[in-house]
Amino acid sequence: MASTSIAVLGYIFWTLFLMVVMEILRVVVSVKTGRAANDFLPDGTDVSPFANRLARAHANCYESFPIVGGILLLALAINQQSITDPLALWLLAARVGQSCTHVASGSSKAAQIRFLFFLTQLSIVSWWLVKIANQI
Repeated sequence: MASTSIAVLGYIFWTLFLMVVMEILRVVVSVKTGRAANDFLPDGTDVSPFANRLARAHANCYESFPIVGGILLLALAINQQSITDPLALWLLAARVGQSCTHVASGSSKAAQIRFLFFLTQLSIVSWWLVKIANQI
């Protein structure tokens, strides 16, 4: 399987994984406190700072997917994965790194590290966009 395909699959898996962890946390809170399952704010601020960071990390994934997934899927659709393959797994690693840093800490230093991971993704996707646009 091409790295581009693995990156799409990995990105979807990672987004799903964060959602499942978020829902498990909410189930635990519901069971322990008797809180209604439909009584949670989407951003997790009503649970804990960790839950908020987890919800935001998940949101970052689905907010970026139209761009990241779009360019990866476009490369596959037009048989240009030779452009995306070399950096596809690096992009996925940067996404996972951004999410893990986000979940781990809300500190200013963590935000700076998170931004570096985001900038890495933005740079890779921009590079791909230029390269693919030149092929069309």
